[in-house]
Amino acid sequence: MSSIFIFIVAILIMVFAIARWKIHPFLAIIATALLLAVVLGVPLKSIPDVIGKGFSSIFTGIGLVIIFGTIIGTVLEKTGAALSMARAVERVVGQRFPRLAMMLIGWIVSIPVFCDSGFVLVSPIGKSLARRTALPQASLMLALGAGLFASHVFIPPTPGPVAAAGMMGLDDNLLMVIAVGVVISLISLMPAYFFAGKIGKKITTVGIELEEDKNAEEVKNAPSAMLSFLPIIVPVLLMAMGSVASLVAMPEWLAAVFAFLGKPVIALMVAFLCCLPLLAKRRLLKQSYGIINDSLMTAGPIIFITAAGSVLGAVIMESGFVEIIKQYAGSLSVLGVVFPFIIAAILKSAQGSSTVAITTTASLMGMFSDAGSMMHALGFTTPLAATLVVMAIGAGAMTVSHANDSYFWVVTGFGGIRATDGYRSFTLMTLIMGITAIIAIALAALILI
Repeated sequence: MSSIFIFIVAILIMVFAIARWKIHPFLAIIATALLLAVVLGVPLKSIPDVIGKGFSSIFTGIGLVIIFGTIIGTVLEKTGAALSMARAVERVVGQRFPRLAMMLIGWIVSIPVFCDSGFVLVSPIGKSLARRTALPQASLMLALGAGLFASHVFIPPTPGPVAAAGMMGLDDNLLMVIAVGVVISLISLMPAYFFAGKIGKKITTVGIELEEDKNAEEVKNAPSAMLSFLPIIVPVLLMAMGSVASLVAMPEWLAAVFAFLGKPVIALMVAFLCCLPLLAKRRLLKQSYGIINDSLMTAGPIIFITAAGSVLGAVIMESGFVEIIKQYAGSLSVLGVVFPFIIAAILKSAQGSSTVAITTTASLMGMFSDAGSMMHALGFTTPLAATLVVMAIGAGAMTVSHANDSYFWVVTGFGGIRATDGYRSFTLMTLIMGITAIIAIALAALILI
């Protein structure tokens, strides 16, 4: 019990350091790992090796996936392809179902593009649609915010969920994580759709009702929808081919090719090649150096925070803490997937970043295939069980968005929603989405694992 108490205190100190003292998550997580290593009795001579092993595992595993996923998202944003995708969805459902259109636009755009950037990029479409349909602008802005947020926490190759999948040993099962993420994210959006419509009628947006669509020129020069969707569709198809290769009889050489192309890192490399026509069309090939450099600057902090989390996970396993948890596994197993949800929700609410909440919680849980991990101690020992845990962590990482979350200020600021209205609309909506998602995940876990 003393070890469990020490662990809880260490995590609370880490959360307090990030949220209250504004210490960078990388330093806070590394410091927590070192503190736990010493206090829980890891031999001093072993600590450097444990740190090195935990840190390097991210670079040999999921690091390149995060990098290429971020590069693809940046290219889609810089070339106007994200806007082209948004306009394509608007043409199909925009005039008849404007709120649904904005939600779907956000959901699609945020798969490759960060939700903050996606909202800034797409919000002018929502404002234009509000003027043309005479619907409350707040309803459309909240629907857009919900759609962006859902795919941001649930669907790879968004860095948070793809990092969690890698840290929990799901590198070769990324297609399953994507498929389950799609289902759970759409379930979480159902109540958000109706809530946005209801609360939006009660909110008066400020200062933007007569604003013109500032990105009209960008829309005019945007690439075709077919070219724009290609970098998203291609990696999914390649990963699907990789799965088929292991299930269907075919010549050995063809199975080897399919398996090679189906590896997530290779699939995303091919997806990056699909971005080249987008750069060429916008005459940005000569600027590709700067675009990729911007992407690496975005991906770098995520990778390093993920690596710090991996160090924390390695320390937890080395300290024998998991063996202690196994003694109480019967009690904790009652919580099931709600256990990682609660941890992620605490981290999210305390420090604001969904990505930090996801990666830190995933590092605590460890790999499903490792007998020394928390996952194994709690009985999550199959790819499907691990996938549901990734979803539970994602649900926690959206519960809730408030003043310490940059996305809250993006949605309220660019959506023309006062901060006081933001708490009773966007913050409450993220709570509803997170609770809906974890209920669906818990029910799926009861049935499937």
